[in-house]
Amino acid sequence: MSFRSLTPAFSVSPQLSIADMDKAAAEGFKTVVCARPDDEQAGQLPAYDLKRAAHERGMSFATIPIPSGSIPDEAAVDYMRETLAAASGPVLAYCQGGGRAARLWALAQAGRMPADAILAAGETAGIDLSLLTPFLPPTVEPEPTAEEQAGTAAKTVRVRTRKPAHHFNVVIAGGGAAGLATAASILRRRRGISVVIVEPSASHFYQPGWTLVGGGVFTPEQTKRSEAGLIPPGATWVQQAVAGFMPHQRQVALDDGTLLSYDVLVVATGLMLDWASIPGLAATLGRNGVTSNYRYDLAPYTWRLVQALKRGTALFTQPPMPIKCAGAPQKAMYLACDAWRRRGILNDMRVGFDTATPALFGVAPFVPALMTYIERYGIDLHLRSKLVAVDGERRVATFERTTEEGTTRTDRQFDMLHVVPPQVAPPVVSGSPLAGADGFVAVNPATLRHTGFDDVFALGDVAGTTNAKTAAAVRKQAPVVAVNVLAALDGKPPVATYDGYGACPLTVERGRIVLAEFGYGGRLEPTLPQWLLRGTEPTRLAWFLKEKIMPPLYWNAMLRGHELMVAPRVTQEA
Repeated sequence: MSFRSLTPAFSVSPQLSIADMDKAAAEGFKTVVCARPDDEQAGQLPAYDLKRAAHERGMSFATIPIPSGSIPDEAAVDYMRETLAAASGPVLAYCQGGGRAARLWALAQAGRMPADAILAAGETAGIDLSLLTPFLPPTVEPEPTAEEQAGTAAKTVRVRTRKPAHHFNVVIAGGGAAGLATAASILRRRRGISVVIVEPSASHFYQPGWTLVGGGVFTPEQTKRSEAGLIPPGATWVQQAVAGFMPHQRQVALDDGTLLSYDVLVVATGLMLDWASIPGLAATLGRNGVTSNYRYDLAPYTWRLVQALKRGTALFTQPPMPIKCAGAPQKAMYLACDAWRRRGILNDMRVGFDTATPALFGVAPFVPALMTYIERYGIDLHLRSKLVAVDGERRVATFERTTEEGTTRTDRQFDMLHVVPPQVAPPVVSGSPLAGADGFVAVNPATLRHTGFDDVFALGDVAGTTNAKTAAAVRKQAPVVAVNVLAALDGKPPVATYDGYGACPLTVERGRIVLAEFGYGGRLEPTLPQWLLRGTEPTRLAWFLKEKIMPPLYWNAMLRGHELMVAPRVTQEA
């Protein structure tokens, strides 16, 4: 890891590791500043661990989390000023790529350093800070003329401007499943157009596989590949985070200050896991028996807990909607119970499932099969009950449950706690002109085009649609968006529609799955004929599809633009 110096007293870095803390101490840094929230990214080392490592190496540590895509607010800037003033030596600040940390420093220096010097310091470190120009004092103020002194002439200042925007036919914000599949589908249909994918992560994760990692079926490595190897031929990859959307100007700002302009924008950033919204949760994840299959680094811990427990209390939670794959919270529970059953210790376990939803599953025809397993495993089911606090050291979970009599809070002891956090749109989306009332991108549910900007589309978890947020939904959405993007490039209206299809393979036991497939309004949409696979019942065939067929279909077909059985429904000719 190389640190980038803006001044002799201040440097920035991408996400740090424990080994980087050794390097920082050896290079003489006295203070480390974390400028990103925990759990922005799968496998991210928590600030708590780095704080402990800093203290062990004689460095102080400050946490000033700035959400991706946002400008630091006044409180954060004030805290940064205090931290810099109190530092006994050089300061190292980190975030995902270094840009947020640099912007935090720049705003803390506003009014204390000339704007030209601040911007030049950013350039020295390879970071464009010109995005902050409106927040910095003028670079040069000429000596006032006699007219200006008399107040009879307008005062003139020279202000630094942003770099020119780089133009692409299509800008895709996000290089997860939705972004890659859409790019591949576009380029398979029309070579020669310029498509850029903006994605900061060097790794790509097959998130549907994390349930099976937590169930001891997959290894974590089976769900991870290099992002570079998945970029479709003909597409450009910019390894940056999006810092802002400016749809009125048809521009996207990146974390380093670069601007991209577009003819058509596709938003596929995914959603954000809001661990911090549950007090005490982030600090205890991965220890004290607290885990979640919603993170790459924690899914193996789930399986270790299942294996280690011989008796005790295991609690599983589900937050209010929307979330990724509404069945995933139950999948972890069923696979754990099945493992305990196979070991002959299920009767020694007390298992509870607390879901904030009013029903076990949102599509009624699948509930009877699931209730059979709730009863078989002896699970204590609590509806309209949500996790509101965690005390990891005491192993106490606090729940808030709503009934006809009102709302009550209860504390419950646990030996294992599997948490699914609340999930929200990323701040860069929810704070942009693209967001609807719920913070997600406001789109037409059929065409997936933005309701206010005809040159903007969205799909996947970030789209403000009512379908299940699953990889199966993305597989159907990507071809629709690809066709409609090309129509938009040709100056035509959308011609393809999405029916709300989503699928949730509910792993009720090892070897059997209830394959829930449905569209808008809970309409059942089975892919295979009922005589072959009845989705409302647990089947071995559905398990075979989940374990053996879906992963290669994801890596080798969906992300490559092969649209097997998902050809878009076209309403008119483009």
